[in-house]
Amino acid sequence: MPLTKTFTAFFESEKSGGILLLLVTIVSLYLANSVFQGGYIAFWETPIEHHSITHWINDGLMTIFFLLIGLELEREIYQGELSSIKNAALPIFGALGGMLIPAGIFLALNYGTTTQNGAGIPMATDIAFAIGILSLLGNKVPASLKIFLTALAVIDDLGAILVIAIFYTSSISFVYLGLAFGTMGLLFLLNRLKVQGLIPYLLGGILMWYFMLNSGVHATITGVLLAFVIPFGDGGKKTTSYRLQHILHYPVAFVILPLFAMANTGIAIATNWHEGLSHSNTIGIIMGLVVGKPLGIWLFSFIAVRLGICALPEDLKWKNILGAGMLGGIGFTMSIFITLLAFKNDGEEVITYSKIAILIASFIAGTVGFIWLKLTLKNPVQKVKSGSK
Repeated sequence: MPLTKTFTAFFESEKSGGILLLLVTIVSLYLANSVFQGGYIAFWETPIEHHSITHWINDGLMTIFFLLIGLELEREIYQGELSSIKNAALPIFGALGGMLIPAGIFLALNYGTTTQNGAGIPMATDIAFAIGILSLLGNKVPASLKIFLTALAVIDDLGAILVIAIFYTSSISFVYLGLAFGTMGLLFLLNRLKVQGLIPYLLGGILMWYFMLNSGVHATITGVLLAFVIPFGDGGKKTTSYRLQHILHYPVAFVILPLFAMANTGIAIATNWHEGLSHSNTIGIIMGLVVGKPLGIWLFSFIAVRLGICALPEDLKWKNILGAGMLGGIGFTMSIFITLLAFKNDGEEVITYSKIAILIASFIAGTVGFIWLKLTLKNPVQKVKSGSK
């Protein structure tokens, strides 16, 4: 299956971004547990206009990340792997299973407890990390598997966004929410009037973000909503959507996500940190990501194919889908993001233990997925040069 230039560029940037995320996470954990611990952790809590640096990153810069996700999702819907029901069905069903089964495992262990609100944590997949690990396998990876994992992760992120919007909103100001959607309506009108300049949409997006921030709905949702009112046109290089997507790729991959990782993995690990691993919350996160993700992705994909809703690509086997499901268990960025929302009123200890569980689960999922795919993917057939013996 051939890869489009846009997809290849996206895959390459996510691959490099995933490797960078791994490096900054290691550095952040080291600094938070070294002689620099006090100053390092205090830096991220430095107040700027009544909010910490971490808060501005999580509620502000991550909106730009979600804007990029929205633009990528829009492109996939109009021109990519989600543009036809036949192509989209397999990753959609895989993503659905990869959200429902992990959430079910978590709830089975936490229902009725103070931590049941964390069911959304193991539902997420970190695109950059998952693609970064997959890229380490080089040309052994079939194009169909790259497309399946990427589309699955994008759909997964959309699911996480919906979970944030529906389940992690405590109180709503309908006045501010109405102003946010009113602003979105004006931007949509600009779209229909074929206004192509980026500035009006970006200014409108900032206004939307402010209204959404004060509405009670998490402000990062603004990013996805804004993406769908920015003119897509024919998707070519001169369109507003393409230009913005191209502008955002590198800042998101190499600045925003690394900053998010450093701000949220500066965890001072106590000597008794392992005691938190016996909590139903941490067990639910680890089991959800390590077991639930591959099981849900494989099972729902298998059922969809058996029912004739979609077909397994010719160059893939079910063990490859299982391997992709294992990589889907790398929750990291999105899982940590949901943790901060789910347990914002439950104390720092619950959040810290949850982050440690996410790091452990993501490490296990990435390692096992890499080894599994390395053992099960065939080496590519080498073309014999003419004239060679």
